[in-house]
Amino acid sequence: MWMTPKRSKMEVDEALVFRPEWTQRYLVVEPPEGDGALCLVCRRLIVATRERDVRRHYEAEHEYYERYVADGERAALVERLRQGDLPVASLTPEERAARAGLGLCRLLALKGRGWGEGDFVYQCMEVLLREVLPEHVSVLQGIDLSPEITRQRILSIDENLRSQLFNRARDFKAYSLALDDQAFVAYENYLLVFIRGVGPELEVQEDLLTIINLTHHFSVGALMSAILEALQTAGLSLQRMVGLTTTHTLRMIGENSGLVSYMREKAVSPNCWNVIHYSGFLHLELLSSYDVDVNQIINTISEWIVLIKTRGVRRPEFQTLLTESESEHGERVNGRCLNNWLRRGKTLKLIFSLRKELEAFLVSVGATTVHFSDKQWLCDFGFLVDIMEHLRELSEELGVSKVFAAAAFDHICTFEVKLNLFQRHIEEKNLTDFPALREVVDELKQQNKEDQKIFDPDRYQMVICRLQKEFERHFKDLRFIKKDLELFSNPFNFKPEYAPISVRVELTKLQANTNLWNEYRVKDLGQFYAGLSAESYPIIKGVACKVASLFDSNQICEKAFSYLTRNQHTLSQPLTDEHLQALFRVATTEMEPGWDDLVRERNESNP
Repeated sequence: MWMTPKRSKMEVDEALVFRPEWTQRYLVVEPPEGDGALCLVCRRLIVATRERDVRRHYEAEHEYYERYVADGERAALVERLRQGDLPVASLTPEERAARAGLGLCRLLALKGRGWGEGDFVYQCMEVLLREVLPEHVSVLQGIDLSPEITRQRILSIDENLRSQLFNRARDFKAYSLALDDQAFVAYENYLLVFIRGVGPELEVQEDLLTIINLTHHFSVGALMSAILEALQTAGLSLQRMVGLTTTHTLRMIGENSGLVSYMREKAVSPNCWNVIHYSGFLHLELLSSYDVDVNQIINTISEWIVLIKTRGVRRPEFQTLLTESESEHGERVNGRCLNNWLRRGKTLKLIFSLRKELEAFLVSVGATTVHFSDKQWLCDFGFLVDIMEHLRELSEELGVSKVFAAAAFDHICTFEVKLNLFQRHIEEKNLTDFPALREVVDELKQQNKEDQKIFDPDRYQMVICRLQKEFERHFKDLRFIKKDLELFSNPFNFKPEYAPISVRVELTKLQANTNLWNEYRVKDLGQFYAGLSAESYPIIKGVACKVASLFDSNQICEKAFSYLTRNQHTLSQPLTDEHLQALFRVATTEMEPGWDDLVRERNESNP
């Protein structure tokens, strides 16, 4: 267990006190409330008042003001900022044009537009200004959105964001990796590596670490080397790695040759923590569908959708379905993307509601309708819709970030209890939890009044049992640290006698502290543990850092998956691995590029 210390105590934290000299150095003041530091430039409150946090904000957002170096200039700048006089006029027209160009390139990347569309955007702005503000047309002269410049700027933004991530990674107390080899549903030749790290104040950072081309790193050993190289570049060692979350493909979780086995072997040393692995978070709805689709229903429906797209586009009853498909994938979509879209509960539910219209359409185009007279197939269809709807609800719960892995594990345990309930209900032929199957059964009873056996409960009990075993296998490591998760989520109700001997003294002292109890009641978990003294509670604080570093949602992976499916045709154009990584970093990060740094680098490269 993590409560058993394996490493030396954490370093004594810096005092949470605002220092007056920071005002001129970092352009911040102490806010009226007295908590944190208020930035004079952007008026944002920096919650954690440590010098490293204040300095990080200043260097990432406002390093432009380093040009005010003399004491007199610096003092005058602070006074002007106090009065709300932001000295943006000091930017030259060329610098303003460069910032605008960078911002437009980032917007093009976020929307998945091709490199060549920058010229079209430029022409649109030119037409607009000529008609509305003709005196300002000249501002466009310094903005270059040609394809080559757009490529270079996206790479510059990526490099800036990567530098910010690496700077923050140096302070990580613990981190976890998410390895996603299923996001590229249409191509299957890339591995996305995401990192979730926790800083000294329990500030959580999730970001793309790297993209690995599986064509060039086909073997597991080559993949392992590429990941270790990315970690080394970021200044991270395996000694700080806490968890791995992956898809459940053989490449990831093969018993003897999977990447997880290799990484765990590599991380085994006296100074390393036990690496926790769970493989159910990423694309849960997508991958679980393979366990419950007992009659290859998805493949059949996929053929129908292709027919609708080619021969039934003008039919009003299918407009909602087609609109949803196009909003997800665009007007054209390859077969693999279509199949993965159909494996989502919301989509299956919509198609199920249109089954009568689908049958009529298939008759009109001369296609086979044999499935609609097969009662076993119809029952399987209804059951699949219901199970996938339950999985969709779970996936949405797991898509909520910043709740920590303890809450996510509670959702998993709740769903497993539901599966037990589903087993009993199916055995009793109680279809309360299966509305689509119940609807099919009722219809079949009306059509076949003499047939007493409409569906086979054993068939669906077996499917639910298979799903239960998969969940047990994919989340068994989280059960191994269940006590750590309980301690983290509810430290004041955790009985000390159930804790390891090494943590009992700290836990007893924590539970006897009335001030900490009051803080726990009014703050969220992250804020509470951020204010907990690492000197007084080193083991509990260490457990908090480790639990907080575990991926608690699939949000960042789903963001990458959605970006690819929406823009697959743009991304299928010839792109280097470097450019592809830049696009996905821009699309998934929550960090803001350091615009001042980017403009200064441009000026230095073009003196």
